[in-house]
Parts: sequence; structure tokens; C-alpha cells
Amino acid sequence: MKNDPLLQPLQLKHLTLKNRVMLTSHEPAYPEDGMPKELYRAYHVERAKAGVALTMTAGSAAVSRDSPPVFNNILAYQDEVVPWMRDLTDACHEHGTAVMIQLTHLGRRTRWDKGDWLPVVSASHHREASHRAYPKKAELWDIERLIGDYTDAAERMHAAGLDGLEIQAYGHLMDQFWSPLTNELDAPYGGSLDNRLRFTFEVLKRIRERVGEKFLLGVRYTGDECLPGGFDARDGMEISHRLKDSGLVDFLNVVKGHIDTDPGLTDVIPIQGMPSAPHLDFAGDIKREVDFPTFHGAKIQDVATARYAISSGKIDMVGMTRAHMADPHLMQKVMEGREEEIRPCVGANYCLDRIYQGGAAYCIHNAATGRETTMPHTIAPANTQRKVVVVGTGPGGLEAARVAAERGHEVVVFEAADAPGGQIRLTAQSERRREMMGIIDWRYERCQAMGVTFHFNVFAEQDEVLAASPDVVIVATGGLPNEQALDEGNELAITGWDILSGHAKPGRNVLVYDEAGDHTALQAAEIIAKAGAKVEYMTADRALAPEVMAMNLVPYMRSLQVLDVTFTPTFRLTGIRRDAGDLVASVSSDYTQVNRERRVDQVVVNFGTLPMEDLYEELKPLSSN
Repeated sequence: MKNDPLLQPLQLKHLTLKNRVMLTSHEPAYPEDGMPKELYRAYHVERAKAGVALTMTAGSAAVSRDSPPVFNNILAYQDEVVPWMRDLTDACHEHGTAVMIQLTHLGRRTRWDKGDWLPVVSASHHREASHRAYPKKAELWDIERLIGDYTDAAERMHAAGLDGLEIQAYGHLMDQFWSPLTNELDAPYGGSLDNRLRFTFEVLKRIRERVGEKFLLGVRYTGDECLPGGFDARDGMEISHRLKDSGLVDFLNVVKGHIDTDPGLTDVIPIQGMPSAPHLDFAGDIKREVDFPTFHGAKIQDVATARYAISSGKIDMVGMTRAHMADPHLMQKVMEGREEEIRPCVGANYCLDRIYQGGAAYCIHNAATGRETTMPHTIAPANTQRKVVVVGTGPGGLEAARVAAERGHEVVVFEAADAPGGQIRLTAQSERRREMMGIIDWRYERCQAMGVTFHFNVFAEQDEVLAASPDVVIVATGGLPNEQALDEGNELAITGWDILSGHAKPGRNVLVYDEAGDHTALQAAEIIAKAGAKVEYMTADRALAPEVMAMNLVPYMRSLQVLDVTFTPTFRLTGIRRDAGDLVASVSSDYTQVNRERRVDQVVVNFGTLPMEDLYEELKPLSSN
């Protein structure tokens, strides 16, 4: 392991980073009252204990009151933040992990009705598509105030004992000055590239004067907006050279793209079904040309890719943020030669999508992430060993079996199918959702390693369960599609599950009705449309698939919009009847009570999943659902 590229130290001025893996700046939305209190600290300390070299907190901490957080960010403009950041930093330093923070002013990437309801400010009046507020164009006195706000926030982080900070410049105020698309100021801050970069270098110069040379400074920035009329890769390379040549920064942290729309954001931070490490070569080009310490992270979710990123010399530090949300002990397992035990990030992006809908970041694969103060990542052994029977091998059943085995219990699992997986095995039939099987594979492998006994192809009746002499029975049988939600004609519909499993073939003219708003109907619609059918995707919601959320919706829309698919929101399917060989679907609007009909040859419904209940009445004293 001594020759592992990931485990080699990196020297940045006086600071030695003990390995090449970092958490890039990200906001899990755990602050309380804008402060990184107990949960925020515990989240970072858990990963520091396991050996990550650098944890970059906040994504991003707000430097000004007119940069109101939209993701429950840290408020770096308040003096109260200093002791909280000091506590977090000291706790991480105890484990040899360096701590930095990302500072920003959001510019137009926020809303006027957040925080103190101050006007949004940017370098033009152009609003951002995602947050929709029309900004005030910054005046000279605004710019001088903002420079002071950045500097004061940096001083607070220096006082808190952090090792350094980075300025955010992709989609936020800093690069809103850089881009011709979002900078309509006159000189000296608008027009030429020199003028558009002036604000950045004035901020960096003022910060350096305030915090001194031993406090590390960097910029996390986009080297190519990938937008017509924006700055391109040539401009990005020029900016990279200028940042190095300024002598004001100690590292570059490179991304590629833009985040002002959902599709743009998803390309910058790719999700499952999208290529791994899509911007690594781009970051490597900047590293090679500029010859300066370069950080990068974008869907580098596995150790092999991270190791290649370092061994190839493309970058100096590799960001594995979502990977560490799935498994905070990733680096410890690398150092101990236990890579096969790493819980993989499957790219479900539940973490980020929750943040962008105003929630906290949780991991669909690891329930303890974001709950470090109440739920341990390391399972302690039980005081008394018991015999535990689990019925079902979906994610819930396998997790119950894994945790019980970790605690030292004897575990027996029954499964009616011939392999584990439950509904995840069904959703993974779609190519873009195939990574979801990592949730099942990891749990099943860990259970096997701990001696859990599995019985497949067994529909566990009460006699089978009782024959195992259990002390505890955990029923994790999941559910089945709701097939009785229509006023009439339920028997004429097929479910999204039927399409995903291949039990039903796609029709030619199909109504896909989605009331649950999750992945099932979108997956079914894509399968049907790719088979050459005409598809109408209908939902009673005012938006498409709200449970799928923004970033996961992007790949579906990119696929469905180029096929023969029509989208009809705010209409509800009420019934189906046969007429002359066709199916006639009755639909109505909750808004206007308008009733209409659709003549099709197939109706596919997604009314959600109903739990399987009352399977084992006699076992209820033993069971836990």
C-alpha cells in the first residue's frame, strides 16, 4: 500500500496533506441558524477519523446579507460563526485532516424573498433560470462593499484556525463577472477580460493582505461555461494562467460547465447512468498547461478511477464527496486493504436533489449519513445474541440482515425470488438505473461474508419461519402495485412494473398515467417510446414526477423529448372501457372539472405501491416490520 498513488502526501506551502483524497466543498444543509453546530461537526469528523486528507466545508458559505442562502448554508458574514468553525476544525485536526471552507456571494443564484429580503445583486439584470429573481446591476459602491464582505468572512475563517479557503466561481457572483453572458457593466468591471476579472483579483488581493501568506487560498471555478456567447475553454485556460501568475492563490479547483439550469447542473455534477469522471481530462489539460496544484471532483465515485486520476498526473487532489456520503470510512478501508468492503455510491443523487428542494442531504444507500449524532456508522455488538429471521431481500430486508449480523446475531433470510433485490432489481432493468444494484450487491456480499444464511425460492409461510426457531422476525416483504384505483376498468390497465419486467409488451398508441410521481412511469414511458410507440405521459400533478426531483429528471427529459412523447400535466385518469377494439380512457382536470377521453390501445398506470400487510398474524409477537 506504500506505493498507492492515493496515499502519497501532497505539500502545499507549509501544509502537508497526508493523502490525495478530499471532500470537495458541499453544503449538506445541516447548519442550525446558519451555524455549523453539532451535527455538521459530527458529519465532517466521522470522515476525518477515517483518514480523508482534506475536508472542504460549505458549498458555499455566504459572505453577505444580500447573498441569502437557499440551501441552508453557513452564514460566514456573522461573527458567531467563528467559535463553531473553530470547534469543527480542532476536532478534524485531531485526526490529521486539514480543514478549509468555500466562500461565496451567490449573486443572482438566490431569491429576493429569502433571508432579509434584500435585492438580488449581480453584474447584469439577467435572472437565473433556476432561482428566477431579476437582479440589481451592481454599482461601484456595491462592489467595494462586496470586496469588504469577502475579506471580512475570510478573516473570520482565519481566526477560526482553518487551513485555508477557496472562492466559488461557477454559477455564483464571481464568475457572473467573468462571463459576457452575465456581465453588462461598464469599465472598470465590465467589457474586456481584464475588466471582468478585476473584481476577482481585488477580492483575492484584499484577502491575502488580511490573512497573510500562511493561510491557503484557492478558487473553485469553471474553465469552460459550455454556453454559446459565454467564456470557453481558451478563456478558461487564460484565467487559469492569470490565477497562477497573480501569486495570490495556492491551488486551482477546476470544474466544467454551468449550473444556472437543471440540465447544466446535472452535466457539472453527473448522476447515475451518466459517464464517470467526465471532466477529468479537461482538468488534466489545465494542470498540464498551467503546471500548478490542481484539484478536481465530478462523479469520481470509485477508488479505481480516483487512483487513475492521481497516478496519471492529471490532478493533484481528487474529490470523492458523494462517495464519502455513501461510505465515510472509505479511506480507512483503502489504507487497510479492504476496498471490497467499501459501500459504493450508486449515483442516485438523492443527496443533492433533496438539497435543491430545500431539504437536508441524506444518502439513499446509507441511512446514518446526516444522522451522525443519533445513528452510528459503526455497528456495535449486541449484549445478547439472538436468532433473527428476515423475510424479504429488498434493500430493507438486506439492511436489517446486515445490521443484525454486524451485531453478532445469527441471521436467516427467506426470499420468494431466486435472487436478492426486490424492487431495486426491477428498477435496475433500465440502463441508466443499473447502478442501483450496487445497493443490493454490497449488502448481499456483506451478509455472506458474515455468515448470514439465505433461502431463495421460498415463499416463507408461518411454518417455515417458525421452524427456524427465531427470537425475532423482521418482515421486509415490500409491496405490490396498486391496481384498483380507477372508478372503472382497473382490469384493462397494466402497471409500470409489467413494462419494466417485460411481462407486457409496449403497445403502439399508449397512455402512461403517473399518480405516484416516481421513477416507474418515466421508465415505462421511455421503454415504450423507444419501442416506436406514440406515448402520452399524463399526471394529475402540476409538475412531472415530483418524487424524481430535478437532477434525476434531466436524463429522462433528454430521452423522452426526442421521441414521440406528449406531456399532459394536471389531468387525472378516472376510468377505462373498451370500444370497438380500442381502449377509451376517461380523464378529468381537478382544476376545471373538464372531462375528456383518450382512444388508445394500451393504458399503463403508476398509482404507487401498497405494502403487503398481515402476512403473519400468528407471528406478530415476534415480528418487526
